[in-house]
Amino acid sequence: MNGTFEVLVTAHFERGLKKLVRTHPDLEMEYRDILPILRADPHNRTRQHAIKKLEGVNAGHGQYRIRMRRFRFRYDIHGQTVYLKACTLRREDTY
Repeated sequence: MNGTFEVLVTAHFERGLKKLVRTHPDLEMEYRDILPILRADPHNRTRQHAIKKLEGVNAGHGQYRIRMRRFRFRYDIHGQTVYLKACTLRREDTY
């Protein structure tokens, strides 16, 4: 599919984002940085972004993930609409 995608957020995403922003104010900038990417190339057809289609995840549960530094944004794509489902923080001790 070509063209611009609309990006919408779920209530769950909004709650998680607000909660994380309280302790990680840099998250607002990361969120602003991913929006143009999701509007233009949510399927990552250009292979320029840290986007992965997650295996074993059903539609409606965030089939795609985009990484932006320590933050992970999960989303689904329906037609020309991207639905942001969750925003999480990668722990420092993951590695």
